[in-house]
Amino acid sequence: MKPTPRQIQTQARRYLKVVEWSDDDGVYIGSAPPIIGQCCHADTEAEVLEQLRVIVEEWVEVFLRDGRPLPAPSTGKKYSGKFLVRVAPEIHQKAALKAQARGESLNQFVADAIASA
Repeated sequence: MKPTPRQIQTQARRYLKVVEWSDDDGVYIGSAPPIIGQCCHADTEAEVLEQLRVIVEEWVEVFLRDGRPLPAPSTGKKYSGKFLVRVAPEIHQKAALKAQARGESLNQFVADAIASA
């Protein structure tokens, strides 16, 4: 069954479009997980966002046309702020010692590291 443009656009809006600057490439790069990874680039964020809109709509159309289930949407998702990370014991020890040296909790140390990544 061929989906209508409205059906495609409605479903495509459910996916977050991510535009990031690449120091290595000197351009903005776009992705729309979980539909597609890094897939386009341009000199401006607006150009990448427009490219992403088209690419995501094309992928959504393929999924719908082929009767395949779409990946779970990425917009509107709520996050609890909690997640479990498994690391080697040596990394755990190193992080705990660095946190202690800074006078902060391991949780705060890791949260700061993630925030600055």
